[in-house]
Amino acid sequence: MQKISAKICLSLCLPVLSAGLAAQAQTWSYTGSMETPRASESATLLNNGQVLVAGGRQRGFFQLNTAELYNPSTGTFTSTGNLNTARNSHTATLLENGQVLIAGGTAQAGSSTVCLTSAELYNPSTGKFTPTGNMTTARCGQTATLLNNGMVLMAAGSNNGNVLGSAELYNPSTGTFTATGSLKTARGGHTATLLENGDVLIAAGGTATGYLASAELYTPSTGTFAYTGSLITARATFTATLLQNGNVMVAGGENSGNIWLASAELYNPSTGKFTATGSLNTSRFGQTANLLLSGDVLIAGGNHGGAISSAELYDPSSGTFSVTASMNTKRQIQPSVLLNSGDVLVPGGFSGDGGNIGYQATAELFVQ
Repeated sequence: MQKISAKICLSLCLPVLSAGLAAQAQTWSYTGSMETPRASESATLLNNGQVLVAGGRQRGFFQLNTAELYNPSTGTFTSTGNLNTARNSHTATLLENGQVLIAGGTAQAGSSTVCLTSAELYNPSTGKFTPTGNMTTARCGQTATLLNNGMVLMAAGSNNGNVLGSAELYNPSTGTFTATGSLKTARGGHTATLLENGDVLIAAGGTATGYLASAELYTPSTGTFAYTGSLITARATFTATLLQNGNVMVAGGENSGNIWLASAELYNPSTGKFTATGSLNTSRFGQTANLLLSGDVLIAGGNHGGAISSAELYDPSSGTFSVTASMNTKRQIQPSVLLNSGDVLVPGGFSGDGGNIGYQATAELFVQ
């Protein structure tokens, strides 16, 4: 048998070893568990590097008013002040002053659920929630976008079964909401992405009659919405991620007939058009997406006929998705947060198991 020289072995073997080590470095590991199991909660990275987890629900759509803080340096969750109103499927937005705006969502009213107009502020320095002005319209499933002027755009969503086309602005200086221009098309299950030029891309979603492919732009200077290019595929409950090159990558979601989507598209703000890019390896909706420090996008969990644990990475340079390590626990309707370290925290969510067992207190980290 012919012997391989040490020099040749180094040149041939090191790339293989490096690739193997890189693959091994992308792992999920459990971190501390929350004090309360929950799904449909919010998770917000604070200026001090901790993560505020607030609200959510348990079995029977039981809404929660509790909140916890995750400390990355210790890997533990500790209780903080309670919300004034128990809620789930709300929005949570980090304001320029370091406080967190919690708005809308769903609450229990007797044997039914209702959408909320109420909003409150979390102050990290005191660990307390205090009420702020109410929205002009009760909303569930709306999007919330921090604009470059410091205001927060609340767009669309639903109001006790009615899909909304209205939008409003929260002014942190006054603590009030005021109406702004209406969307061209009412929608829920859509996404809202702040573009590099300060406009907001509102994409797809659904109405009472079906799924949407249309998209529109909100211009803060005029307070108006205008149509832009449509998606190739109508979809709802998908993800939209602003890439480092300024494009927006939309992935997955669901379409009519309970079709789970694997397709993905890119929105180019310069042309106002969507174009196809690589497809997910696993079709899914309700997943999370995080732009990593490397520029890749991590897609994790969601629903594919039930909660799933699989994850994959989108590489913008090649326009392809590749399978990466799976989470330790199946999760859907869970949040995710990119930490200052570059790791991604995924707390809670619903695993699909029966009863309250399915609502997770566990949390895990994606480590590169």
